[in-house]
Amino acid sequence: MANGNSKILTAEQEMKLRQPIEDYVSKIQAEIDGLRADGTDKVLSLQNQIDGAKRDRALTKENRETRIAKARTELEKAQKVEEKNKNEVSKLIADAEAYLKAHYDQEYYQPVKESCELQKTEAKEKYQKKLSELSKEHQGILSGLSDHREIKEENYVYKNRQFDAKMEFEKELQEIKDRRHGAYTYKYHLIDLLRMSKFTFAETRAQQWENYKYTFNRRAFLLQNGLYIAIILIFIALCIITPIIKNAPLLTYNNVLNILQQASPRMFLALGVAGLILLTGTDLSIGRMVGMGMTTATIIMHQGINTGAVFGHIFDFTKMSIGMRVFLALAVCVILCTLFTTIAGFFTARFKMHPFISTMANMLVIFGLVTYATKGVSFGAIEPAIPGMIIPKINGFPTIILWAAAAIAIVWFIWNKTTFGKNLYAVGGNPEAAAVSGISVFGVTVGAFILAGILYGFGSWLECARMVGSGSAAYGQGWEMDAIAACVVGGVSFTGGIGKISGVVVGVFIFTALTYSLTILGIDTNLQFVFSGIIILVAVTLDCLKYVQKK
Repeated sequence: MANGNSKILTAEQEMKLRQPIEDYVSKIQAEIDGLRADGTDKVLSLQNQIDGAKRDRALTKENRETRIAKARTELEKAQKVEEKNKNEVSKLIADAEAYLKAHYDQEYYQPVKESCELQKTEAKEKYQKKLSELSKEHQGILSGLSDHREIKEENYVYKNRQFDAKMEFEKELQEIKDRRHGAYTYKYHLIDLLRMSKFTFAETRAQQWENYKYTFNRRAFLLQNGLYIAIILIFIALCIITPIIKNAPLLTYNNVLNILQQASPRMFLALGVAGLILLTGTDLSIGRMVGMGMTTATIIMHQGINTGAVFGHIFDFTKMSIGMRVFLALAVCVILCTLFTTIAGFFTARFKMHPFISTMANMLVIFGLVTYATKGVSFGAIEPAIPGMIIPKINGFPTIILWAAAAIAIVWFIWNKTTFGKNLYAVGGNPEAAAVSGISVFGVTVGAFILAGILYGFGSWLECARMVGSGSAAYGQGWEMDAIAACVVGGVSFTGGIGKISGVVVGVFIFTALTYSLTILGIDTNLQFVFSGIIILVAVTLDCLKYVQKK
């Protein structure tokens, strides 16, 4: 590759710089390979033979034992050879690494890196010159044209030429980038051979950082993290503004605990609906489920005889022990929520009904039934001892957070470590392909709704304990939007099959923290809905852009 700058290396010059290093290390590597042939290499081979014999069901018990015994005898000999050559191999590796440390960066990598930087500058100048020439040529052609159609065609041709020049420039930049990256990673390739893929922690991190820089794409990064960056900047601004306006800091230990405490019951709801969004669905009945669960739990755990009636009947659970009432309230909440989500799941899976419709029907039925049954009244407070039993504060730390942490761990395990979780991703990504591969789309869909119902039941029960009762049919209105928005902000895609539990957790914390911050700042609740709406719109827009880019 001929060029005007003597510091820009040709491929031949680069290889010439690397050759002494390669020769020295290769010579040592040959010695190491010779020492490993009857030692380490044989140990690995024999261990694989033993493992293979243990798994081979075609062998009889006697043949298997004979093979394993023979291999183990040879393995002992190989291990003795390995131990004998261990110090010599270590010395050779240390020699090669010392040589690499002394020569690689200074004599090879830094000259290549400098060459790449100069080559990049030259490529940019060449590109700008090409654009200037194209522009000059274009203006000259336009000056001789008068027909509107010919001018339009020339403009079209000019744009194509600009595009071709840009593609050529980007191709050249990528080649330079590949060259520098190759020079950097070759050192680790040599170390890999010397140590048989054993790297130190610092070397592993260095390679990961290099690979991140190499694969980094600004557009993809902004699509993936732009919303988080914007929200963090907003939150930082709120942390600065709040002390000025309210004379009190926003980011305090107690405020953080309050945010986590408020987020905990909502975490259950978001984790539940996340599975439905993963299947390209949704759930509009979450808020009404919370209202039903709160009302049910308050009635069962009510302080004294209930003051309100259900279908004209006044319940009295005071004869039961408090522990039994707590357990019964949880069980009934879970059963009721799961019953309704299973109904919605059945209609969605059996009749291919969109979850928007089936869950909207649930929302109307639940609200109508609970409001009619209770006349829409609030049932007051639960037994004051119950919150201390379920979610006690230990040295000021609200243990309701531990309930949420447990739910996160369990749902993460289900999504990532079970067959159902893998099927959930498969059905969400492509239900037709999943069905062809033998996965029950009906079972997975209904299962996702059942899991959601269980989580809704737990969430509403915990919210009842957190609020010390006050259950009514109207409680939880709009919570479905918060749960869905948290999932979308957290990266659970409505296109299906894309999402992580960590994203859901981040989404819930973001929304709870933002709402809490705006409330402390004194922003009207109605304006808070505007903030939430804008965040949802931006999140879904970014999600759609990512989907379009993949397509």
